Amino acid sequence: MKAGKDKVISLHYTLTVDGEKVESSLDGNEPLWVLLGHGQLIPGLEKALEEREAGESFQVEVPPAEAYGERQEGQTQRVPKKYFQQANKLKPGMATTLALKQGGHRVVVVQKVGMTTVDVDLNHPMAGKALIFDVTVNEVREGTEEEIQHGHAHPPGGAAH
Repeated sequence: MKAGKDKVISLHYTLTVDGEKVESSLDGNEPLWVLLGHGQLIPGLEKALEEREAGESFQVEVPPAEAYGERQEGQTQRVPKKYFQQANKLKPGMATTLALKQGGHRVVVVQKVGMTTVDVDLNHPMAGKALIFDVTVNEVREGTEEEIQHGHAHPPGGAAH
């Protein structure tokens, strides 16, 4: 069966950026389970997975435009510390998660920490970078009606919600 929209795939991956390994599903030995076509992956990786089958291994270089976008200068914002978990541990250069007023979260990079505010770069830490993925597809199957309604895969033995 070939991967495509509304198909669930199980995969292992290693992400390399600027010649450095950034993360790998192999470190924890648990594969990543994804429902394709529902925005769970960056567009370039999702596109590279389409039409793949179980057992395939490949490498793909995802350009910034199909990953986290190009860096945009002047994307600095001063944010009250209350929007950060563990604000007192933040240091310049750290990537952290910002809780958004409208809900959700955004990864930002700390530029400066003041008494009551934090200056952050709103560009994603990987903006402007090409991402290299080494991928092995373990399994491809039809997404269940429930998975499609929920918009994500339910791995075997995963907790119900």
